[in-house]
Amino acid sequence: MAEYLKKILTLDGAVEARKNLAASGKKMVFTNGCFDLLHPGHLRYLDQARRLGDYLFIGLNSDGSIRRLKGPGRPVRGEGERAEMLAGLTMVDGLTIFNEDTPLSLIVTLRPDFLVKGGDWATQDIVGGKEVLAYGGEVRSLTLEKGFSSTALIERIALAHAQEPGR
Repeated sequence: MAEYLKKILTLDGAVEARKNLAASGKKMVFTNGCFDLLHPGHLRYLDQARRLGDYLFIGLNSDGSIRRLKGPGRPVRGEGERAEMLAGLTMVDGLTIFNEDTPLSLIVTLRPDFLVKGGDWATQDIVGGKEVLAYGGEVRSLTLEKGFSSTALIERIALAHAQEPGR
């Protein structure tokens, strides 16, 4: 198994990683999302997030949760492929797949020091924000890179495909 695949953790593995971080005084940064088609906006966002602490952890929406959130045509890539792509990024330290519609349970379980989302989220609207603030953690809305979106990319691909000669 490739070394980077060890970053893909079960919930128990994530809890153990969190305990080890806390014991060594290191800060966990948590974010979540679908990460259906990775693009430069994702990379820039994850790099910003990682710089806030010592360990960047991602809660990755399962295929089922994405279908419930975005409809039957999504995700484009399955959860295994999406997890592997994220695990291969140097700024990502760990991730786990969650099946719920929101990461609230995962956030409450892991108690990250920082909870972050992209700039399209107001801090008061970030799921788990109240809970993180209640125990003294921080909630941040990071800079959103304009012009990057998985949904827009999927639409551009569909349009290009539809305009191919002979279609």
